[in-house]
Amino acid sequence: MISALIHCGRLARAGYVFAREGVLGVLDPSPLPPGAQAVIKAARLLERPAGAGAKARLSAALTRLGPTYVKLGQFLATRQDVVGPALARDLESLQDRMAPFPQKEAEATVARALERPLTAAYSTFGPAVAAASIAQVHRAEVTVAGEPRTVAVKVLRPGVESRLRADIDSFYFAARGAEQHSTEARRLRFVEVVDTLARSVAIEMDLRLEAAALSEMAENTKDDADFRVPSVDWDRTAREVLTLEWIDGTPLTDRAALVAKGYDLEQLAQTVMQSFLRHALRDGFFHADMHPGNLFVDDTGRLVAVDFGIMGRLGPKERRFLAEILHGFITRDYRRTAEVHFEAGYVPTHHSVESFAQAIRAIGEPIHSRTAEEISMAKLLTLLFEVTGIFDMRTRPELILLQKTMVVVEGVARSLDPKLDMWSTAEPVVREWIERHLGPAGRLEGAAEGVGEMTRFLGGIPALLGRTAGLVDQLDRITRDGLVLAPETVRDIGAAEARRNRWIAIALWAIALLLLWIALD
Repeated sequence: MISALIHCGRLARAGYVFAREGVLGVLDPSPLPPGAQAVIKAARLLERPAGAGAKARLSAALTRLGPTYVKLGQFLATRQDVVGPALARDLESLQDRMAPFPQKEAEATVARALERPLTAAYSTFGPAVAAASIAQVHRAEVTVAGEPRTVAVKVLRPGVESRLRADIDSFYFAARGAEQHSTEARRLRFVEVVDTLARSVAIEMDLRLEAAALSEMAENTKDDADFRVPSVDWDRTAREVLTLEWIDGTPLTDRAALVAKGYDLEQLAQTVMQSFLRHALRDGFFHADMHPGNLFVDDTGRLVAVDFGIMGRLGPKERRFLAEILHGFITRDYRRTAEVHFEAGYVPTHHSVESFAQAIRAIGEPIHSRTAEEISMAKLLTLLFEVTGIFDMRTRPELILLQKTMVVVEGVARSLDPKLDMWSTAEPVVREWIERHLGPAGRLEGAAEGVGEMTRFLGGIPALLGRTAGLVDQLDRITRDGLVLAPETVRDIGAAEARRNRWIAIALWAIALLLLWIALD
């Protein structure tokens, strides 16, 4: 249980850094339960004298805590309506303007990953032009068929994988502890949320998988008139290095440049939201890290996305759920919206469809036909959380990336066009999907797929009967003889439980001493 002490130390350090830098002072604790409010009030005693007003220190605190916390800051940077404009502007520095690691380390990483000298792979290899929490990007040149070509080379930060793994292990520790002591934490499925994060990080740590995601997205969007992705140079791509087409575009973070070049920001906001919905609904495969630092506009006015380390997938069931939910809100058909939740199993059946429809109406009506600048996303999120609690809705791990990305995308679109009507913007994409998949043609395709599923099921019946017979035999033996544990097993269980209780007590004392030391610091 030494690991428990390590995890407690990491989490306590994170709390200390946030408290010391005055981060807790910029939060509104009123939506939180009384216990959490008391903890925040006590933690604020650790603030530096100028901490309460030093909002710009949040990005420094997140950077100090490492890449996992930087990811959190990148998400919050898109939500001015939640964290406030001043804090959001500060957090924007986390998107692509972090301090780069040394050029020599980058060159050594590239040469080692590609298993050849740097000069054999690239004609030139310049300094980092952008640096984020996971990797940094260099501008380089290659020679193809005797012609020079500019490329972007993404290189993983040295040691980032071990730091991310350590943070995630600590999150697992906190999530398991929360689920042991809190029914609300079990409802929200904290452990499965961390599972989703861990899988995402594992994929992000292998740039060959990002290259594959780029290739798949390129195939899906080859006919899209307003969206594209860079092409991949597979000969110069490895686990720690990704080489792709250089994009000469204007980043969405530079609003002034977009205006100066004459781009239609209202149309661009619609493109951002509709592209995301089209990828999620039509393809079931979407970019799950669409903050402004990863989005550009090329010279033809097309939206170009980069950084495909975090991707989301939706199965047919989740895509239908998303489409029908959005369609229900757009058409104000709250009864159908509620029914879809029940059909998908997202609301327990002991609740009333009518009561849930009433709760959905309370969410939908205040924001219907209103522009983005008239909607308080912070209040909306608070109401949504309250509704999920009232109706015992558990966190759906398969929807975590979708929900997170929807919030980010809506924030990006809002930054371009504060008067954006998200419902009218979403309506054409949702209507197209509904007509295609739930109309006559969709029903015929569904019937054909159902026949295929039935044929596969019938073919598997003999094997299923064999497994069932084996299971019946095992149950019969247990019924006759009982389920017997070996004496060694009983002894080992008792010893493990004793060790667990002892180490928990030690961990609690260690936390108490650490907090005392921090308070006296």
